[in-house]
Amino acid sequence: MDDAQAVARIRALPCWRSEVTVAPLGGGLTNHNYLVSDGADRRVARLGEDIPVHHVLRFNELAASRAAHAAGLSPAVLHVEPGVTVFEYVDARTYGEEDVRAPGALERIVPLIRRCHREVPDHLRGPALVFWVFHVIRDYAATLRDGGSAHAALLPGFLDIAARLEADAGPFDIVFGHNDLLAANFLDDGDRLWLIDWDYAGFNSPLFDLGGLASNNGLSEAQETRMLELYFEAPADDALLRRYHAMKCASLLRETMWSMVSEITSALDLDFAAYTAENLTRFRAAHSDYMNS
Repeated sequence: MDDAQAVARIRALPCWRSEVTVAPLGGGLTNHNYLVSDGADRRVARLGEDIPVHHVLRFNELAASRAAHAAGLSPAVLHVEPGVTVFEYVDARTYGEEDVRAPGALERIVPLIRRCHREVPDHLRGPALVFWVFHVIRDYAATLRDGGSAHAALLPGFLDIAARLEADAGPFDIVFGHNDLLAANFLDDGDRLWLIDWDYAGFNSPLFDLGGLASNNGLSEAQETRMLELYFEAPADDALLRRYHAMKCASLLRETMWSMVSEITSALDLDFAAYTAENLTRFRAAHSDYMNS
């Protein structure tokens, strides 16, 4: 669907009270987002279909979005049709990676993640998914092999590494994870933070979200230790650090393979080959550090 078709689809929704103006919003690799104004009010319209190859199912995103709003973390869902969700608009600044790394930022972000993990399940309705990174890695490997990916020669090594990381990352606690903690999924309205975009939500280890937060936003080693201490409200001992770094490596491997799969499946006009190369370098560096620790 191109922009003109998307705008026409949005204009035709029955939830508007008057003629609307529609403007694209940046971001979104699994959906297209638009800012919609119908006079006094502004809303966000989010267009996206299921993407089974990436384990993105819109019924799950919708349930998680509603539960996150009920828990006080995310904007309200105002209207739903197949392929389209309309959200309350939050007048806020979108975070960049530098905001996540800024002094004092983790003291705001980590409690939000803890609330996601602990409170969202209380409001979740209907079937719920598990987002298990090691299953995703194995499934991506099958997709890459079956699709004739140029990266196929790397897959046996990836699977061996993933098996080792899965053994090292346990024992596992299970929480309800956001599972996509990019900087752009945090909004700051000046008074509080919001957490948005629940495409990959599902039950998971808390260490996956923490590892993703660190790897997606370039946290320093000292910041990673601080993050763990804030989350667990205790010093980070060697056993926890070992489990955490195993899950962080798995997070980076999954992101690398996500991009590899996107190279052969996505119609988006993005340089996935460059993104693959960037993430593969980051994964190899993290895994080397982990093996030498």
